Amino acid sequence: MGRGARGRRAATTAALLAATMTAALAAGCTSGSGPGDDGRGAPKQSKQGASPSATGPSALAVKIDNAAPARPHTGVDAADVVYAEQVEGGLSRLMAVYATRLPETVGPVRSARESDLELLRQFDRPTLAFSGAQKKLLPLIDKAPLRARTPGNAADAYLRGPGKPAPHNLYLRPERIVPEAPGQAALTTGFRYGPAPAGGTATDSRTVRYPAARFSFTWSDSRDRWLVGMDGSPATTAGGERMAAATVVVQYVKVRESAFRDFLGNNTPYTETVGSGKATVLRDGRAWDVNWKREQAADGTSFTTGDGTPVNFAKGQVWVVFAKTP
Repeated sequence: MGRGARGRRAATTAALLAATMTAALAAGCTSGSGPGDDGRGAPKQSKQGASPSATGPSALAVKIDNAAPARPHTGVDAADVVYAEQVEGGLSRLMAVYATRLPETVGPVRSARESDLELLRQFDRPTLAFSGAQKKLLPLIDKAPLRARTPGNAADAYLRGPGKPAPHNLYLRPERIVPEAPGQAALTTGFRYGPAPAGGTATDSRTVRYPAARFSFTWSDSRDRWLVGMDGSPATTAGGERMAAATVVVQYVKVRESAFRDFLGNNTPYTETVGSGKATVLRDGRAWDVNWKREQAADGTSFTTGDGTPVNFAKGQVWVVFAKTP
């Protein structure tokens, strides 16, 4: 997305938000009178400079809070891909990936999880923006082939916004860490775009349930999109617009326990995105039952019909919801 036409708008937005900040950016997600970020380690405890640096344009991935107090979201509608995963207590979080355009502000930003590192290996040294992580996870993030950008090492890129309590009010200004949108080539997900495959079943809606969260997608003929719902309510942007996807993938994966727990003792689920399994692809008001495969972490994910034909997605935003294999 071009930067010239946005310059004055970005400056105005940043100035208004900055005027309402009530906590120092250097304190990251643990600042303010609200609770810490799931009892996780402060970003400054990570040896942030140890993360390998990319030599060329890379995708920006932002870990997004999806608790009810964090909604409505800002900037998620500009993402090329939105991943949804289960976290502690059966709740959900999002990972928004940007390559073709950058919004002025994204958030609320929250903490990273171990399975995020596997998911992001498909990108060429992406930039990962997050608020913090479990202390024992920080060394793994440092060693991962990505750029870690947090309030601890990129304070000027983060700010506290108005109207929401901490820790649900931390926002990222993407252009402070990724000066330009890297372009379509940075989306090394393996996704294919083009005409719909043959067949499919006419479908009005689909719901994916986690123990304490759910996502729903309802087809809109007028918008030619799947309208997003979260926990029984319409998902909207901070500007009041309904969030919508051109393609939705319900990807059935193994969800197991990880080596990490939150401060309440809840185990952090690990979502395995390398391997193979079943998936449902929703586009154009129809559903296809397909197979998915990702042989190695550095590979993208392929989706094929029963006879091995690659499945094309509709042009536009893709939502991938990871669901536990039945």
